Amino acid sequence: MKILVVDDDPAMRLVASIALEQVGGFEVLLAQGGLEAIECARQNKPDAILMDLVMPDVDGPDVLQTLRKHESTDKIPIIFHTAKTDPSEVRDMLALGAKGVIGKPFDPAALAEEIERILES
Repeated sequence: MKILVVDDDPAMRLVASIALEQVGGFEVLLAQGGLEAIECARQNKPDAILMDLVMPDVDGPDVLQTLRKHESTDKIPIIFHTAKTDPSEVRDMLALGAKGVIGKPFDPAALAEEIERILES
């Protein structure tokens, strides 16, 4: 499975990519912001996107809406990873079209399994 990890925090990108590659056996693509994520998704067609909610250039919800407007990216499942895990905030993210939400901090050993569980639901 090819997954795009999007986060403006380099440490978060590193931890997620190591966890997904070494534990989950995923192929990982990386983007440090929303604009880069949009371009990477269009060029590489990942099977899923794990994306931070809040980023300095284009935030996660705007990236999601942009990707949904293009036929080549409109079906890519997007999972937000964020510290905003209040039930009402999670409902809002799901209402926008996110496939799921993973809270920060996350358990690197369980990240791949959690993503697979969300994608299968």
